[in-house]
Amino acid sequence: MRLLLMSDTHLPARAKRLPDALLAEVDEADAVVHAGDWIDEATLDLLESRARRLIGVYGNNDGPPLRRRLPEVARAELGGLRFGVVHETGAAAGREQRCARTFPDLDVLVFGHSHIPWDSTAPGGLRLLNPGSPTDRRRQPFCTYMTLTVAAGALGDVTLHRLPPRS
Repeated sequence: MRLLLMSDTHLPARAKRLPDALLAEVDEADAVVHAGDWIDEATLDLLESRARRLIGVYGNNDGPPLRRRLPEVARAELGGLRFGVVHETGAAAGREQRCARTFPDLDVLVFGHSHIPWDSTAPGGLRLLNPGSPTDRRRQPFCTYMTLTVAAGALGDVTLHRLPPRS
């Protein structure tokens, strides 16, 4: 099973549209995970229409229309692993321990908010993944997203993809 992870798309405030390379990944993924801060419903509509399966949450910048359509926390079993999705996890310091306490029933937690890619493992084995942002790099050198595979209850090929600068 191939997964595409993204967060913090902030459309149309930070970009006019999702990058073509990201949309190509949507078409190839078995499931697309979006960890919040969509800003517009059009992006949700687009991903719902293109993705085989979409798992998403709302973020702190998402207004009432998106909050009516999306949960604050989402959970899904994918390829034998228990995934959770949330927008914010708090400060980087102590994140692993805090998330392990908050989500003891998960194998993988996908989060966003910071626009800073993150890949770590908490005590007890919870994997924490933040794909960064495909449209708003902030203080990062590149806009990013992640792909990974899940097979027989194990993660594989976790890859952070850098997108070329917008022209």
